Amino acid sequence: MGELPSARKVLHITTEMAPFAKEGGLGDVMGSLPKAMRAVGVDARVLMPAFPGVLESAAKHGYPVTRLPDKVYVAIDWRVYSASVLQADVGGLVVYLLEQPELYSNPRIYPMALNLETVMPFAFLSMAGLELPGATGWKPDIMHVHDWFTSILPIALRWHRHYSAMRPDYDVVLTVHNLSYQGVIEQSVLSAWGLTSEAFSMDTMEFYGQANILKGGIITADAITTVSPRYSWDIQTPDGGFGLHGLFSSLRGKLTGILNGIDYDIWRPDIDDELPAKYGADDMSGKALCRERLLERCGWADDGRPIALFVGRLVQQKGVDILFTALERMLGESCRAVVIGSGLSQYEDWARELAALYPENFWCFIGFGEDIAHLAYAGADILLMPSLFEPCGLSQMIAMAYGTIPVVRNTGGLSDSVIDFDGSPDGTGFIFSDYTAEELAQAAYRAIDAFDDKDRWAVVTRNAMTSDFSWAASTAAYIKLYDNLISGNLLT
Repeated sequence: MGELPSARKVLHITTEMAPFAKEGGLGDVMGSLPKAMRAVGVDARVLMPAFPGVLESAAKHGYPVTRLPDKVYVAIDWRVYSASVLQADVGGLVVYLLEQPELYSNPRIYPMALNLETVMPFAFLSMAGLELPGATGWKPDIMHVHDWFTSILPIALRWHRHYSAMRPDYDVVLTVHNLSYQGVIEQSVLSAWGLTSEAFSMDTMEFYGQANILKGGIITADAITTVSPRYSWDIQTPDGGFGLHGLFSSLRGKLTGILNGIDYDIWRPDIDDELPAKYGADDMSGKALCRERLLERCGWADDGRPIALFVGRLVQQKGVDILFTALERMLGESCRAVVIGSGLSQYEDWARELAALYPENFWCFIGFGEDIAHLAYAGADILLMPSLFEPCGLSQMIAMAYGTIPVVRNTGGLSDSVIDFDGSPDGTGFIFSDYTAEELAQAAYRAIDAFDDKDRWAVVTRNAMTSDFSWAASTAAYIKLYDNLISGNLLT
């Protein structure tokens, strides 16, 4: 677990990392990307809080954890906060865990409302990244921060009264995973964090009278990446930019879209121990047993209709409103539906109502479980993913690996990862454009028609299962970006 002989030393600073702490796709990415980087010689490491349950997860997975002798200290709002640094060995990947019970005692990672107190854990995490070399003896060349939660780090390197002196020591990459979350807060917190008055102006962090943390990170980072190429263009439009489209357009020279990948050590049906039967593109017989077990889990007998699946957060971003509207019209004759996820209470209640109204055609699991997710991806036939917007999306990639054919909207990373089967012999799914239940239903019916044609279905299934969404291409793109920064070939 020592230092690799590489010129590239990268510290990922994150609030989530699977399997330690995960509330969304960021956790999945952090559980995979640093590991993939280390596999090709990058000395990538991770810094994250030791939230409740993190140490228990490390023990459960057999990851050894040691306590370093030195602590990190950060002064915020006229007080010095300290944290112990724990070092976990995650299969050769170094993960630094900040143990600070006062700031990281709530198992809920993200607060419902933002103020000085609720944002303090993120401010401490960001600034602790700059203090970490003193406690570990290891100093990165690249600080790679993720979303607004750790954007305070590049902000501090630009406008902090103390940390701005460290600006020449680091290059900073900011990855935007979801622009709809920006960290908009009262400007008074900026002085409490030790920032100078330069941090708050129309050309810096000011945003309609408040301070926008992500805006500050975008301005101060040396490079910005999004989690798919298409999303890097979407955020430069009024519809996709959430008020920052003009800023992204003006800084597009340092903006790059890099498609996320999935971890095939976890999501691969021929080695998946969660499944009742393993299978692959060359032998699909095991998928039939997985389908049978999923039907049993739902309490259904097999009547030959395809099983349509949704896995994700029950929020508008994921298109749940048009999904449920379309399914109400389709259930009973064309398909059955399985929904797995949690989110807004109104959508959870809607799912339960559909399950009560259509017990032979609609089944829902409110929450998330690894066992049911793996079984559903393997046992379903069609994945429905009608997102209003989608920075990248992982469900469509996972579904394709399991031979479950995606029906997706033409947006963000869905556009970059799915090829319409009706438009190409190499197609891997079915795509629609307009955000309406009617358009979703029409695309779903095209998938159902293909399902009814065994020869066509065999082709699209093989196309999907042989698609490669490993982290290899993404890692190469990040390495190229890092090398440009380290060599001084900064993007402008």
